[in-house]
Amino acid sequence: MIKILKISGFVLLSLILLLVVYAGIKYGLRRHTVKENYALLGKGAPVLTTDGRQYRDLNKNGKLDVYEDPRARIDDRVEDLLHQMTLEEKAGTMFIHMIGITEYGEPMDIPSLSGGMMNFVFSLLLPTPSEMIAKKKMNSFNTISSYDAATMARFNNNLQKLSERTRLGIPVTLATDPRHTVVNNPGAEIPTLAFSQWPSPLGLAATRDTALVRAFGDIARQEYRAVGFRLALSPMADLATEPRWGRINGTFGEDATVASEMVKAYVLGFQGDTLSNTSVACMSKHFSGGGPQKDGEDPHFPYGKEQVYPGHNFAYHVIPFVRGALAAHTAAIMPYYGIPMDQTPENVGFAFNKTIITGLLRDSLKFDGVVCTDWSIITDSKMGPARAWDAEDLTPLQRVKKVLDAGCDQFGGEDVPELIVELVKTGKISETRIDQSVRRILKDKFVLGLFDNPYVDESKAGEIAGKPEFMAKGREAQARSVVLLKNEGLLPFKPGIKIYAAGMSHPETLNKYGKVVNDIAKADVIVTHIRTPYEKRHKYLLENFFHQGRLYYTEEEKKEILDLIGQKPSLVVVNLERPAILTGINEKATALMAEFGTSDAVLTEVVFGKYNPSGKLPFELPSSEEAVEKQLEDVPYDSGNPLYSFGYGISYNK
Repeated sequence: MIKILKISGFVLLSLILLLVVYAGIKYGLRRHTVKENYALLGKGAPVLTTDGRQYRDLNKNGKLDVYEDPRARIDDRVEDLLHQMTLEEKAGTMFIHMIGITEYGEPMDIPSLSGGMMNFVFSLLLPTPSEMIAKKKMNSFNTISSYDAATMARFNNNLQKLSERTRLGIPVTLATDPRHTVVNNPGAEIPTLAFSQWPSPLGLAATRDTALVRAFGDIARQEYRAVGFRLALSPMADLATEPRWGRINGTFGEDATVASEMVKAYVLGFQGDTLSNTSVACMSKHFSGGGPQKDGEDPHFPYGKEQVYPGHNFAYHVIPFVRGALAAHTAAIMPYYGIPMDQTPENVGFAFNKTIITGLLRDSLKFDGVVCTDWSIITDSKMGPARAWDAEDLTPLQRVKKVLDAGCDQFGGEDVPELIVELVKTGKISETRIDQSVRRILKDKFVLGLFDNPYVDESKAGEIAGKPEFMAKGREAQARSVVLLKNEGLLPFKPGIKIYAAGMSHPETLNKYGKVVNDIAKADVIVTHIRTPYEKRHKYLLENFFHQGRLYYTEEEKKEILDLIGQKPSLVVVNLERPAILTGINEKATALMAEFGTSDAVLTEVVFGKYNPSGKLPFELPSSEEAVEKQLEDVPYDSGNPLYSFGYGISYNK
């Protein structure tokens, strides 16, 4: 036995040593490749003076080119640069991909655990920044990383310095998914504590206050610009007509009129009345409406690729784009992954669908801005198969051609500009067609002022991001988004009340006005915080971040809640990511309250009456799973005998 253990130990040690050696070799090879890639870049752009004016000599030719001249017309600058670009540079401009950040604000070329497990994992899955910038000639990126403001600002500046070393010095457009909520959903939302904290879009819709939403957009604009973000991959103009859909949390609810008003205010807050060098451009999504998912399944995954319209309500889902995003002159539009079943001559995903992109968006709605596909629809990756729904049988080259023929300009989550080069060189796509898309992308870069100065002040980033008045406005929005659904004389709590708290992250905040006790027998009231139920799925990596499937609590989950709240007068607070089925809980609770991203500190202010609840439901709450299953995916507020109707909400005065 001892001999066997010695042999086993020797084998294990040998395997560990082999893994260490292998990892060391891979690490060394990657460092060498990164060094070789960056060696392809030249020097930074010198600052020269002509006619008493300084300018950045981006192409390093010692003279003032039109595209380098801030005094020149934007269209003239675009055409001058376009004329100087090679086909490879044009192709690189048509791609935007995720990029990692180190804890020091450097592009993550070498995987490192010091920046957190999420960064480490994604750095293994993504191409290196050096490859995308130096070899692929890409100049648009988005990041899922979250650091303090100074680190994120430093990252922007480091990235811009690298782009300045490219042949023409085309600056990077740095994009981001929403960062102002507390939800951690990579690929959809990225909580960033350096910024002010606001409720989700559902919560903003619950306030019904467009001025507040525009104020949010303006504050977010300032915080984004402080760290270098110039493109917001938002808002979602989709409608939450199918209650099981896993992305409802990013919408403004199920009503097209409310959503339109909110989307318009959101875009105006970020961009201003017109796009300018003080704006953050918005990429509104997901055209032509990603809400009516068959059985509520999301098209990030093969089982959710169909969007269905049993209520013949396709036009309803276009309304928030027409009256919201387009009315506010959104800079860009992103189509979704799904197939609008039987709505166009060809059942194919939105970005591949010429009837949707060219026929509806370009020709009918007259949109001439950038159309960027959703992420990863061309090539398979380490994160899963390409989401090329009903184009699965096409090669990546054929998919790129189909997307371009449909009328899209930019490819999200991809890094294959060589496919565009091949299409042009083989005569399958004209360079004139490529110029059309690159022209749109470059125009936004010029209008945003990136060619004149893409850098930010690292020392001031932290003074702007998370500014006290920004934080206060966010807390106000959190409070105003709370919806009081039921109150049998329990609320507001009286000062000094003894509370047994469950499910709260920071129950100690209740001690500001009351007293938290650990023994239910000594409590006057029970406060329990619950979340929207969902199914845990693990077949695909991204499923871990999606809350989808069932809206009902299992018998075990419900029993735990009911057994608790049945012991004393009880307030149940539910975080609504989707329309949860609360029927049994509602019957037993003395008071019921919904929140959409409200901190425990703000919630304390609400339950003790410092704020009077004024929010209204952005969607109806179904009374049963049977009612949910009978709903039509494309029709709003059609749940039979809902527990609470769309727009419901009471206050302490009622």
